[in-house]
Amino acid sequence: MKPIVLVHGFWVTPRSWENWVAHYEAKGHRVIAPAYPGFEVEVESLNADPTPILNVTVPRIIAHLEEQIRELPEAPIIIGHSAGGAFTQILLDHGYGAAGVAMNSAPTEGVRVVPLSQVKSTFPVLRSPANRHRAVPLTLEQWTYAFTNTFTPEESKALYERYAVPANGGILWGSVLANFQPGHQDTWVDYHNDGRAPLLFVSGSEDHIMPPEVQRSNHKHYRSNTVTEIREYEGYAHLLPAQKGWEQIADEVLDWALRHAR
Repeated sequence: MKPIVLVHGFWVTPRSWENWVAHYEAKGHRVIAPAYPGFEVEVESLNADPTPILNVTVPRIIAHLEEQIRELPEAPIIIGHSAGGAFTQILLDHGYGAAGVAMNSAPTEGVRVVPLSQVKSTFPVLRSPANRHRAVPLTLEQWTYAFTNTFTPEESKALYERYAVPANGGILWGSVLANFQPGHQDTWVDYHNDGRAPLLFVSGSEDHIMPPEVQRSNHKHYRSNTVTEIREYEGYAHLLPAQKGWEQIADEVLDWALRHAR
């Protein structure tokens, strides 16, 4: 069976994939959920000392993920969530992976759609340029709006306490400025790359921070001859991997990836 690589996003750690790791391992797959460099410690440690979050960069993250993938016996299925969805696109563009799934993905360079709910969700970071040099946490209220707006208050609070860590403000500011600076930036991909593996975008209809408009725009940017598809799941928020019914989505995206894998 093909190995599976699960790539987490910002404001969380690999712990956010814990249910998916167990689910796919039970099916017989080898599953890894690599941490960003410095994120190998527990959530509680990163909240107590966010220095590793401040030190990370997109190139370091990509290089680390590529190193992890090269150690696998064969090209894996790569599934990324949020910023991990953008990193999945970059990894595929660099020639890694047999197929990729970008779930509620952050946009890659050139995607300029910015819905109002996305502005509100990222405002805790983008309200001040000084946050480019800070690790910025979300309050429970901000987390609920951005990640778990379709969850019960009890579910949202429990997931906040278990998963939430600050995010690197510099990376988030960089993703915003990428469309206004000359040359290729950290999240650039070649939308015309016919050599990359097949890619599936997955969107939750109720996602505030990376709404369906963002996924549709990102999908439309691709002009290669390689399979590039998109699915939308009704009623799902940004933290789709933890929402009730996630098992069906996990099975469906894996089935798609295995059917299209190179």
